[in-house]
Amino acid sequence: MPLLLSFAGIVCLVLLITWCRLDTFISFVVVSVAIGLASGLDIHRITDAIQKGIGSIMGSLVIILGFGAMLGKLIADSGAAQQITESLVRISGIRRIQWAMALSGFLVGIPMFYSAGFMVLLPLIFSVAAVTGLPLLYLGIPMLAALSVAHGFLPPHPSPTAIAGQLHAGIGKTLFYGLIVAVPTIILAGIVFGRTMRKYKPATPPTLLTMKFLEPGELPSLGISLAMALLPLILLTATTVFRFIPVVPPLQKVIAFIGDPNIAMLLSVLAALYWLGIKRHRPVREVMRSLEDAFKGVAPFMLIIAGAGAFMQVMSEGGLNQYIAKSLEHSSIPPLVLGWSIAALIRICTGSSTVAALTTVGTLLPVLQQSSVEPELMVLAVGAGSMTFSHVNDGGFWLFKEYFNLTIRQTFATWTVMETMVSVVGLLMVLLLNQIVH
Repeated sequence: MPLLLSFAGIVCLVLLITWCRLDTFISFVVVSVAIGLASGLDIHRITDAIQKGIGSIMGSLVIILGFGAMLGKLIADSGAAQQITESLVRISGIRRIQWAMALSGFLVGIPMFYSAGFMVLLPLIFSVAAVTGLPLLYLGIPMLAALSVAHGFLPPHPSPTAIAGQLHAGIGKTLFYGLIVAVPTIILAGIVFGRTMRKYKPATPPTLLTMKFLEPGELPSLGISLAMALLPLILLTATTVFRFIPVVPPLQKVIAFIGDPNIAMLLSVLAALYWLGIKRHRPVREVMRSLEDAFKGVAPFMLIIAGAGAFMQVMSEGGLNQYIAKSLEHSSIPPLVLGWSIAALIRICTGSSTVAALTTVGTLLPVLQQSSVEPELMVLAVGAGSMTFSHVNDGGFWLFKEYFNLTIRQTFATWTVMETMVSVVGLLMVLLLNQIVH
């Protein structure tokens, strides 16, 4: 009965989001209340669980996600993203231009959320295509594959950050492992697959030609642009590495302070405020408006995560996920594959990678916590599953189709295949990494 109830709850969640088109946060709360009542919990215990779940998950994420959005907005508005892409393309030349596009997408994708990164990088793809005469998808697939990898695998993006918090995985270690997984995934799903894209020649939407670019003299230097984009990665991975090196106690305290994810993101935003704002004589009011807009942009992600927190807590209070853990205790499916599979199934049903990842963790939390694999690898496995088979119920599918002026069939053959390759190659790399670290 508990297993059936859990399955029914997930089905209801999928139907509310996809068929009824109900807001995702509201859908999570409605399903949480229904599962609580069906589990025999009284209404006060259900509402307490919802409040506790939202508070516990958001308390550890608001700072990271908020500062992450602010940093991404500063990088976009200052022209740092434009500088990174144009410089790398200029340095690489035509022969290695796909590598430059992939690297640009990855560097820009680390601090920026997916939708913001997509809109920032899109005009750069079109401008490079116009200058070089190369097909749009030949250039776009490597860049957008790298952006997808950053979104699915790397903190401070919402899904991996939230999953890491629930599984008590280290953010720095998750980022370090994520980088190892990311490189071959981008090469295969982005560059290798992108080389098959020459046959697709979509027309250029005229609206994109009017999008504003900053003049070269208005852009920050390449060094500053790269430093600001990579500062969270540098701080988190460097402090993770330094923890394995014997150092004097005072220095250990400094490393621990800087390596805290909240402090690392704060320092990154403060540095970007100075180097990309004050140093470049941008009006303070204009810079502050950018930060406000950034927080507005991340609010929908926060609501989804909050709803998932409520769902997780009610599942726990009702004893449902403990029952699932017990029933899967002797399962022959490896935990990493199990996490990937459930996330992939929910992603296909709902179209949202964030919902897929967080629902998977909420349903299988005891299983994932009790497994012998490192929690950081579990974060990456679930993240990889949440990226699979994007299709017509995913907003990213239509964003890609419309801006690249493709048919639905062409979008399946390009975007959907690319996203699925990111998912499958990501899982294979996680399984390989699991063999190495064990």
